[in-house]
Amino acid sequence: MPVEKTTRSTDLDKSAILVEARSLLAPRIEDASRRAFLTRSLTLGGVAMLSGCSLSNDDQVEGVLASISRFNDRVQGWLFDPRSLAPQYPAAMITRPFPFNAFYGLDDIPQVDQDTYRLEITGKVGDKRSWRLEELHAMTQVEQITRHICVEGWSAIGRWGGVRFSDFLIRIGADTDARYVGFKCADDYYTSIDMATALHPQTLLALTYDGQVLPRQYGFPMKLRMPTKLGYKNPKHIQAIFVTDTYTGGYWEDQGYSWFGGS
Repeated sequence: MPVEKTTRSTDLDKSAILVEARSLLAPRIEDASRRAFLTRSLTLGGVAMLSGCSLSNDDQVEGVLASISRFNDRVQGWLFDPRSLAPQYPAAMITRPFPFNAFYGLDDIPQVDQDTYRLEITGKVGDKRSWRLEELHAMTQVEQITRHICVEGWSAIGRWGGVRFSDFLIRIGADTDARYVGFKCADDYYTSIDMATALHPQTLLALTYDGQVLPRQYGFPMKLRMPTKLGYKNPKHIQAIFVTDTYTGGYWEDQGYSWFGGS
């Protein structure tokens, strides 16, 4: 089982963070709008003001933004408490209908054949055999009514059911000391998460929505439901799961979104 990180939020070395932030912001720039964006990008508010930095060209800007994003990810990882639970809600508060959201329209939702579907397992795991849907449904099922928070600014409450992801990782003999768990999907989406989030008790390999088999628009045959993450970190139509120590990014993360993506 993973080593608990419960002391990190209290033992966080703020001086070291300030030093790192200054080094990230060392280049000089004159563009006020870029500088404002850099300031807002820091996890610890106002730390950019300590550097008096500016940048001179787009390549430098993008390089610093990427560095700050990685810095933000590390700070979020340090602050993440694997024992802290997201709020749960009564059934009366479920958003109906629950919104559809994807990088394509309803007509382009992938169609997955449940009879031929196999979940591929690779990487640092003991059991790499593929899984049929009925095998996943035969595992112990749990439910949660939690809030989905979208990076676009809206949120919705839904009822999700399925296999606790930590149970599944243990079942396949995953190396829980590995750094990442990655996902590949039927709609060409991909993402990866930190192992602490993968083992969080509310991280769910969702197979149902509101008591019914997971509908296509919500991710059939399965999605990863994580109320501790923003919506884009919750992959749908999962076809493959892999455990690795190699950073693999994600569909939106590779376009500049925060990798950690905490809600």
